Amino acid sequence: MSFNVAIDGPAGAGKSTVAKAVAKEQGFIYVDTGAMYRAMALYFIRKGINSNDEAAVCERLDEIEIALAYEDGAQQVFLNGENVSGLIRTEEVGMATSNISKFKLVREKMVALQQEIAKTTDVVMDGRDIGMWVLPNADVKIYLTASSYERARRRHKELVEKGGTKTLEEIEQDIIARDYQDMHRENSPLVQAPDAVYLDSSDMTLQQVVDTIMNMINEKRAVS
Repeated sequence: MSFNVAIDGPAGAGKSTVAKAVAKEQGFIYVDTGAMYRAMALYFIRKGINSNDEAAVCERLDEIEIALAYEDGAQQVFLNGENVSGLIRTEEVGMATSNISKFKLVREKMVALQQEIAKTTDVVMDGRDIGMWVLPNADVKIYLTASSYERARRRHKELVEKGGTKTLEEIEQDIIARDYQDMHRENSPLVQAPDAVYLDSSDMTLQQVVDTIMNMINEKRAVS
């Protein structure tokens, strides 16, 4: 039986960074579900398709193939055979991702792929619907969050290092808007699973968060 860890939470909570570190420590495969949705969103941006137009988006789903591969221990995301890992972290792609992830057919396509991966592989999977909808029977579930200001501060620091010009205030407003959209969408909204541990990382270091989750995994494995 595979061992599954689900990490959910809002935009900018550090889910990917934490999940990668935990997966590396445990020797598990890290599955960045957000990157899979982002790759799909990039396809629609490139095609000039409005990401809010459900009919237009869903009628093109069969044109899209998303695949994951691991090179030097890092996840690479492929869109129709092209490695797009370095192209999907823009704010534009992030907002388009939030738009398309509302649609039932989009989520069904992605969830089926994610569940297939987790059936046979020890995984740490992060996203917004993992504990409730994708891996409802995950062995360990965490709802990782932080204040909107702290999440914006972290994102702003990253963007400045890459030459971005958005202000901290603009980024925080984007995060608040995305939170609302993710939490109020009709299909698989972002919620904390009843059996997930709530973990607020606002005043924690990365290592403290990783250590907390590692302890949870080790305790679960010891009794299972």
